[in-house]
Amino acid sequence: MKKIQFSAEYLCYADEKGLPDQDKMLLNEAKEAVNSSYSPYSKFKVGAALLLENGAVVRGSNQENAAFPVTLCAERTAVFSAAVQFPGVAIVAIAVTVETQQKNMNKPITPCGSCRQVMLEYELRFNHNIRIIMQGDFGEIYIAEAVKDIVPLYFDASFL
Repeated sequence: MKKIQFSAEYLCYADEKGLPDQDKMLLNEAKEAVNSSYSPYSKFKVGAALLLENGAVVRGSNQENAAFPVTLCAERTAVFSAAVQFPGVAIVAIAVTVETQQKNMNKPITPCGSCRQVMLEYELRFNHNIRIIMQGDFGEIYIAEAVKDIVPLYFDASFL
């Protein structure tokens, strides 16, 4: 037996003050996207904003349904919307944030497993890393330079 260790480095900003302008803009777009969230059941509003290689910004928000399996997360809403509006254009970065009614989330919100897989597919498809900017209601901001950094053991087409 051998032991294998995976690790990844993330940038951590105490708040938005030191954030690069492009990341700050994208995070603000994600905060705006929160307003279009339809989350009457969880009251957990998530907003996402993508920056594409052509400079376009595409927003997404979570959309719930009483039948939870058909709910769609903010990240996938944004990714799929970008794929329709701008086919063939790579994603450069995505910002994800949350607005909660039950409690203030003071730690970064991270994409779920399904969203990570979808973003990974686009990262691999375009052979272009996707920077991920993550924040809660407020507080620290984590930045991963690639989806592969948050999915160390990923499943891709090479397994098929």
